This record gives sequence, structure tokens and C-alpha cells, in this order.
Amino acid sequence: MPDARLTMIFGALLMLGIVLLALRWTFGTGRDQPAPHLPDPDDPTGDGLLAEVSRVPTAAAAQVLRSRLADAGIRSTIGRAGQAYRLLVFPADLGNARLVVRQTRW
Repeated sequence: MPDARLTMIFGALLMLGIVLLALRWTFGTGRDQPAPHLPDPDDPTGDGLLAEVSRVPTAAAAQVLRSRLADAGIRSTIGRAGQAYRLLVFPADLGNARLVVRQTRW
């Protein structure tokens, strides 16, 4: 009788150990994973990879400039800065975007 009880306890502990090892292997501690990217607290604009092309007072003006950039094949986005609207593009497109924004359409 004591042998059967001991075997049962040992089997339960063995199964518990196997389950714990499987859970540790599955979920792990994540120490080998790279840390997530945290935004730079010293970046005053918080724009990340984007650069400002233009700043306009109304949303309609920002949409017009954004559509001009889209027609030229330049990806852009609109951000708010207080009462103004900022037109943002990637740095590689900054020169071309400035040219497109400065052009007047008649």
C-alpha cells in the first residue's frame, strides 16, 4: 500500500514538473528579447521619422497641400500643433515636398 501511494505522489510531482517546464519554455522570461522601442523624451516634436514641410492655419489648407503631395507621389500626414496644422513627410522626400508645396497653381 505505501508503495502505491508513494508512486502516485511521485507521478503527480513528475507531471507537475513537466507542466512547469513546458510553461516556462512556452512563455519564458523574455530576457533574450530586445527591449521595445521607447520614444525619445528629449525630442521636442515627437514626430519620430517625419519632418515638417509646412505649417498652415486651417485644416482645408492642409488637405489641399496634402493632395498636391499625393499627386506628386509623396506620402504625407497632417498633425496638429496648437492652432496650426503641420504637414509631415519622410526626410527622404523633404526636398521634393518643399518644391511641390512652394509651387503655385494657376
